[in-house]
Amino acid sequence: MSISNDAVKQMIQDKLPDAQISVSGDGYKYETDIISEAFTGLNTLKRHQLVYAAVNEAITSGQLHALTIRTFTPAEKTA
Repeated sequence: MSISNDAVKQMIQDKLPDAQISVSGDGYKYETDIISEAFTGLNTLKRHQLVYAAVNEAITSGQLHALTIRTFTPAEKTA
């Protein structure tokens, strides 16, 4: 039982509505790049905690097994 890339993206978008999100995955391993103002002033751990909070239900249900997260503020992405 896996989850689609679009479903992963939507879960993150629901938590971070201003974010630009890309998700790629094969049904087992997923990668996501997220650009959001919400990450401003947060360290990597805090940023990842925000993302994990968005996808926690899929992780605990076993639909989402592995997620590589890369987070950026808009300023970091344009720098």
